[in-house]
Order: sequence, then structure tokens, then C-alpha cells
Amino acid sequence: WLDSLRFDNLALRSLPVDTSEDRGPRAVPGACFSRVQPSPLQNPRLVAMSLPALALLGLKAPAADQEAAAEAEAALYFSGNRLLAGSEPAAHCYCGHQFGSFAGQLGDGAAMYLGEVLGPQGERWEIQLKGAGLTPFSRQADGRKVLRSSIREFLCSEAMFHLGIPTTRAGTCVTSDSKVVRDVFYDGNPKNERCTVVLRIASTFIRFGSFEIFKPPDEYTGRKGPSVNRNDIRMQMLDYVISTFYPEIQEAHSDNSIQRNAAFFREITKRTARLVAEWQCVGFCHGVLNTDNMSIVGLTIDYGPFGFMDRYDPEHICNGSDNTGRYAYNKQPEICKWNLGKLAEALVPELPLEISELILEEEYDAEFEKHYLQKMRKKLGLIQLELEEDSKLVSELLETMHLTGGDFTNIFYLLSSFSADPDSTNLEDFLEKLTNQCASMEELKVAFKPQMDPRQLSMMLMLAQSNPQLFALIGTKANINKELERIEQFSKLQQLTAADLLNRNKRHWKEWLEKYRVRLQKEIESIGDADAWNTDRVKVMNSNNPKYILRNYIAQNAIEAAENGDFSEVRNVLKLLENPFQETEDFEEVKEGAEEEGASAAAAACAQETRSRLPYCSKPPLWASELCVT
Repeated sequence: WLDSLRFDNLALRSLPVDTSEDRGPRAVPGACFSRVQPSPLQNPRLVAMSLPALALLGLKAPAADQEAAAEAEAALYFSGNRLLAGSEPAAHCYCGHQFGSFAGQLGDGAAMYLGEVLGPQGERWEIQLKGAGLTPFSRQADGRKVLRSSIREFLCSEAMFHLGIPTTRAGTCVTSDSKVVRDVFYDGNPKNERCTVVLRIASTFIRFGSFEIFKPPDEYTGRKGPSVNRNDIRMQMLDYVISTFYPEIQEAHSDNSIQRNAAFFREITKRTARLVAEWQCVGFCHGVLNTDNMSIVGLTIDYGPFGFMDRYDPEHICNGSDNTGRYAYNKQPEICKWNLGKLAEALVPELPLEISELILEEEYDAEFEKHYLQKMRKKLGLIQLELEEDSKLVSELLETMHLTGGDFTNIFYLLSSFSADPDSTNLEDFLEKLTNQCASMEELKVAFKPQMDPRQLSMMLMLAQSNPQLFALIGTKANINKELERIEQFSKLQQLTAADLLNRNKRHWKEWLEKYRVRLQKEIESIGDADAWNTDRVKVMNSNNPKYILRNYIAQNAIEAAENGDFSEVRNVLKLLENPFQETEDFEEVKEGAEEEGASAAAAACAQETRSRLPYCSKPPLWASELCVT
């Protein structure tokens, strides 16, 4: 099945490759890649494959009688146990600013470039194995990934693509009987977990941090890139990236490298602004927006502690180890702009900073606002007119969601069934549906439960007054303020009955819906045929407001079943996420292959319980609030 893959490894021909044979962790100066070899796994077997992603490589769905053989082949080659003819495994060298500080050399510590496959139309796709073993960039780690993180990356890569958001893709997820020890919550309770490998696919995995390998010693951390003073390699990288992935820019400015590099920086600035606007519009939080996790072609890349927001909270933090909220939902636009600033620094002297900084100021905020508002208009069904007041309507909607603890995805999805007719009698029914998607008293008490010991908080407040310098070293004002806010909200909730909460939520939503209806009336007045307009409005809204997203609890159910040997839930969720805007969940259940026939009764019972839980479009159950992804 895989014999048809045709490799043409342009990156390795165009960029310097490390000549050292040493496979151990080390500094890699003067090179963009190091040769590596995947480490074999015991008894690799396929968890799931994405046929739409594999189709990019020219692989067609196997015939029914060939499925088992194709799955076995995928497990063998996409675990790294056997190499495909024409592949040249290598690990990419890059640096990065992590949580705002320059970390020096990072690189592909667990990922391996296999090569570039030519697709059916001659397009070029880099394929990677993530979790295939040690590379020179593994530092103190083992180069392995485990089942839970691999399932999350596999499913989210495909979910984002089918939501229409630029992303790297995932072709297969292969697990094994090989084990590694992981301390999941960094709390001193390590456990053995299965080594698992994801096949990742993208035009390129080069990132902002790829250009930071030339960075001289950082003034704050003292760390430097491994290829300081190698401007010749920076020029090679720019030539390769622009001619390969931005050919129209190369063609337009082939005789002036400064103009060419400026045009490239302008384009990646605009792509990044549009990308983060798309994230904000589906409630996606990346979790680790370091410069080494930013794609040089504007894709969502490196799925780690990501999360789709459930209850709308602008300060939502999906990464349990982001203690200061640097990468919170509402910070993503400004952080991506900051990261572009670091890319601008990394392009000097090939693009002078005064040029790139001006481009960043001119383009980023304007492009983000424009794309965000365009997308939000579609989500609200504002398809005829573009009015200045629309921005206010959107912010008031989000404020109402925040006040009522509304489910971000489900509220937007419901709005397409709202009647613009002022004489409509179904307002109460609609308010009922909306308030069902708001946080219950129980959910709010969990969300606002104070997290600090009262004595600790009291001590910190005293310290903040008596010794501000010491307080600044051991605590953050933002964290203390957030805790005080939690205490205040929790205290208010204690005085509130469920009926009070429901009435308050209905009042908030009624106020906003009146404004929304007035705005929809302006749409109707601008055209002749109200029925045709409404049909178009609903169609646009239903293709921009997903019914299904990869909520943490859905991923967790799939992970738990897979850890018990049942991969059917991963495959079901994948199938569901391939049609995120569809109304129905009655897709045919995926039949498992022979490898699962020996699954124990306990595993089968676990999987059955998983399938019988909430519908996939439900807001999360209460237990999901305990899920912590780091």
C-alpha cells in the first residue's frame, strides 16, 4: 500500500545537514538538520488513521479485503520500525522563546522528518514521526510520546482542518507494547505508559524558532543559538523558505532581497493574524505559544496542552502549567504579535528591524480585527450589511456569555434558530434553550471555588503591603487579584438560589437578543426577499458555527477506552470531527479489526460505558472540570 509514496527531499538538499554521527543529545552548530534513526517499538499496532490526511500523499482508501494488511503496513512503517524507500530521517534544529524567555537550542526532541512526499498534483508534503525516539535535541528526555498526548494531537490536527483552520495534519496514530515512565501531573506519582507515534503531515514544519539559531547571547538568560554569526545559513534558509513556500514573492522581488524579505514578513504577519482570529472564533486555546511553536507558513502547529473553551471565560487558561496565564485565551492575539516581533529580530540583518517593526505595526492589528469581525459576522448571520455597530454587538454577546457562563460553541450554534420576526411567539422557548447552555449553580461553584488556603492568601496580602519587592519575587499581583475575585464570586453564589440564577440569565439574554433582532431587521430591510435571506443566513451560520468540537472530556473518554485496548472510540470521534457542522450523530459505528478481538470483557465494558455517555455536542459533565492538561 505504501510503495506508491514518492519522496523528493528538497529541504535536506537545500539546507545544511550536520555531519556528526553522534546521535546523543548535544549542541548542533552550523546545521539545520541532523541525521537520525527511529528507535523500534515492540508490537506496534494502529490506533486510527485519517484517510483524508493520507490522501494528500496519494494514498487511496484500501479495499475492504485489504484493510487489515494496510493497517499492519501503516503500523510497521509509521511506528518507525521500518523505513520507507526514499525516506531520510532527520531532526530539525531550532531555538525558541519559551514563556517569554530565550531558551537556547531546542530542536526536534521527539519528532523526526522522514522526507517530502510528492502528492498526486506534484505538491510537496513533509512527513514526520512524532515520538520515534532519541535525537540530538532530546535533551534530558527520551524522545517518546505516550498514548494520551498522541491521541489528543492526532484528533485535534484533523478537527482543526475540518473546521477550516490552517493546521498541520495527522495521518496515523500507532501505539505499542513499549513503555516509558511519565509523571502525568508532576506530583511524584509516575506510571508506565505506552509509547505511541503520530504521523504528522505539513508543507513544512519550519517555525519562527528555526531562525533563532543565529541569536547571540540573550541579555536576560545568557543563552545563545548554536549557529551565532552564521548569516550565510540565515540567507540559505530565507532563500529556501521564500522560494519554496512563497514562490509568488520570490518571483516578484527576485532582484531585491530586502524587498523580497519584507514582502515575506508582511505575508507571514497577515497569515498569523488571520490564524489567531480563526482560533478566537472557535474558542481554541493553543496553550504553549512559544516562538518554536509558531509555523513559518501560518499553520497551527504542535498540539500539546491545547483546549477548546467550554464555558466562555476570556481569561481561560487551558495549560495547567501556565501559572501566570501568559497564554490565556484573550492573550493569544497579542502573544502572536510578540512572537512575530521575535521573528523580526531573528531576520536581521537580512531584513532591517526598522522595516519589519513598521510592517508589524501597520499590518497585524488591522488584519486581525478585519478577519475576526468578518468571521463573527458570519457566525451571527450578518450576511448583507457591514455596519460599524457590529463590533459592539459581538462584544456585548461575549459579555452576556461571560455573565451567564454560556457554552461558547453551543450558544453560537443555537443562534441560527433564533427568529428575526419581532412578532415571533417563540422567544420564551428560545430563552429556555439558551439558558440550558449556561452554567448551572453547581458548575459555577466549581469554577469559582477559592484555590488558595485563606491563611496563605492573608499572608500574601500582608506581604504585598509590607514588602512589595519580596512579594514581586514570590507572587504575582494578577494571581492574588484573581483569587480575591473568586472569593467574591463564590460568596455571591452562596446567596443565590437556582431560580434567581435562571431569572438573571434570562434577563441578560433577553436584553442582548433584542439588540440582535434590531440588527437582523436592518438586514431584512436592505433586501427584498426575507425568506430567501433567512435561508441563506441559516446556511452561512451553520457552516461557521460547529456543532462538534474536540472537548477535553470527549478526548478523555477516547483515551481511557484506548488505554484499555479499545480503539473504537478514537475512530468514532475522528469520524465525527470530520463533519463538525453536521446535525446528526447517527454515523455508523466503526467496526474494529482483528487486533481487538482479544480485548478483555473489562475493556469492552469500559468502551460501552464511554459510548453511552453524553451526546458529543453536550456541554461538559461536572467531572470534566477536574481534567488538567499540562
